[in-house]
Amino acid sequence: MKARILSGGAAEGPVLSLDEPLSFWGAFEPRTGIIIDSHHPQRGACVTGTVLVMRETRGSGSAPGAIAESIRLGTAPVAIILAEPDINLAVGAEVAATLYGGQCVVAEVTLEVLALLRREKRLAIAADGAITPSG
Repeated sequence: MKARILSGGAAEGPVLSLDEPLSFWGAFEPRTGIIIDSHHPQRGACVTGTVLVMRETRGSGSAPGAIAESIRLGTAPVAIILAEPDINLAVGAEVAATLYGGQCVVAEVTLEVLALLRREKRLAIAADGAITPSG
């Protein structure tokens, strides 16, 4: 499987597949990595160190700051895989890489590939966008 990389790097981790879009501003706590949106089906789940798989995000122009802060604090996912690209997340990840040396791969796949990825327990993403199950 192949992804289009929006913010580069390589990553590997357990899959956390979200049933609904997530806003990184207000629905996610950058200090802890916990989903705090009281209406989100996965409220209370921790995204730290995961390969976060979801169709799309719920947008805010403040998302780059929230994802960059979580990368700085070490509470971010190692990767975010989306079917709908989110330039805000990619910008936040790139800023964090430049300022803090941290990384969160942001990648885009088709809906068909996303459905396959949701079933995996663990994924690896290579710098060239190749995605493989990893355990």
